[in-house]
Amino acid sequence: MSSASAWLKLARVSNTPTVVSNSVAGAVLASTAAEVGEVAVVAASMALFYTAGMILNDLLDFDIDVRERPERPLPSGAVSRPAALTAVIGLFAAGEALLLLVGTEPFLAGLGLIALIVLYDAWHKGNPLSPVLMGACRALVYFVAALAVVGEVPTDVAVAAAVLLLYVASLTLVAKLVRSGRIVAAMIAGIAVFDAVVVIIAGGSPAAVAVCLAAFLLTIALQTKIAGT
Repeated sequence: MSSASAWLKLARVSNTPTVVSNSVAGAVLASTAAEVGEVAVVAASMALFYTAGMILNDLLDFDIDVRERPERPLPSGAVSRPAALTAVIGLFAAGEALLLLVGTEPFLAGLGLIALIVLYDAWHKGNPLSPVLMGACRALVYFVAALAVVGEVPTDVAVAAAVLLLYVASLTLVAKLVRSGRIVAAMIAGIAVFDAVVVIIAGGSPAAVAVCLAAFLLTIALQTKIAGT
């Protein structure tokens, strides 16, 4: 496995577009006049957070992966653990730096999201609440996006975030109980479709809807190259 492909597999980049669509949906729902530049900054930050969370997940699951998934980048030695830890810290720091560019509120919310990501990664094995924690991580992306564009979390954003939490918690339960990678991967890609629906309901621009649908299609395409689960 080449170094580049190992890192891409470690980061599960096939699912990253859905974090971008989350950012777009949260921002548009807060304000249909959201500035493209601010939304782009939030989307980039959330993509960095997502990548850091995926790498941290494998770091904390290293002992299990050595026994059950020795082909994964870390147990196979394709990526070293010190390098992975450095990447996690750097990605979280870079994401927070971007959020600080758009305001104190999203910066502070970003710290909360980092804490939630770390909590999920450290405590998802054998934790009956782990699906809720995973859903909460995605829901907070809506919150961060809203805080970036309007400085508060409108009721509509909170309601949509709650529905997103339930959807993601459901797919996490499916992953735990059914263990069908294809079904779970499709449900993950479906997050972007949910975001597109949110944008449509909010009266967002065709461009915003197109971004969400493009995220869905890109996720499906990337999942054929890099496993999303």
